[in-house]
Amino acid sequence: MGLDSVDAVRPLLLDGEAEAMTAALKKAGAHRFPVARPQYIVTTRNYFRAHCGMALRKRLRSFRDPFERRDWLAQEKQVKGLGYKEASHFLRNIGIKGHAILDKHVMRCLAEVGVMDSPKPPATRKKYLEVEQELIRFAKDIRIDFDELDLVLWSMKTGEILK
Repeated sequence: MGLDSVDAVRPLLLDGEAEAMTAALKKAGAHRFPVARPQYIVTTRNYFRAHCGMALRKRLRSFRDPFERRDWLAQEKQVKGLGYKEASHFLRNIGIKGHAILDKHVMRCLAEVGVMDSPKPPATRKKYLEVEQELIRFAKDIRIDFDELDLVLWSMKTGEILK
């Protein structure tokens, strides 16, 4: 659904209005929130234009601390729709490693193998960082690259590898 949504709005991302994105998403039947999410895109795009001239990669590289970089994406009020999981996902997709993508599938798997007590995805920054540290330890113990482990766990639950 996410990939179909991106394809539907791709021509509109740089300059399209929210209403045009909503129409594209509805036509493609690609998103659960075809009205709200386009407004997130417009708000975030306007923020990036005003604060980094749309040079997002340069802005992200300006952070010396990788946690500060992700915190900025997840906590900036004008960057809409990104919590820690999606900020981690975004960073991974653009080639920045070192952040776990702790979704429900990964958490379920971690609970099943006894790494975590609960399959519930972390809801706060503190809990996200705690679970991420547990995942790092687990990756070292089983000798799997940390940046690949969540993909392995996710694929075990979904039966798919998308990227």
